[in-house]
Amino acid sequence: MSRVITKFVVTSMVMWMAPAAMMYRFYYQVFPASQMSSSAQTLASGFIAVISVNLVIGLLIFMAMKETPHQEPWPDPTFLANAKASINQPASSQVSVDSKGKGKGKGKGKVE
Repeated sequence: MSRVITKFVVTSMVMWMAPAAMMYRFYYQVFPASQMSSSAQTLASGFIAVISVNLVIGLLIFMAMKETPHQEPWPDPTFLANAKASINQPASSQVSVDSKGKGKGKGKGKVE
């Protein structure tokens, strides 16, 4: 459980730091060399920051899917045994349910 929390905390920190770092780097170091206006630089840097957040989220999803092995779902053995037994019962011994939700066996138990 602590590994999951650690991964979540680290990924959350990266999700805050990566966009800020990407926006700063592209706004002040990459785009100033180009002939873009200030608003175009801000827009492009923000777009790259949004992409970096999506990449971090995708990485977290990938790590989560990789963590648990894929297993085919199997029904509960007790439920399966009870279901098979109820199918194999003769129709006369089945239990009917009255309006109060209580089961009444036909010909069995106390007489009410």
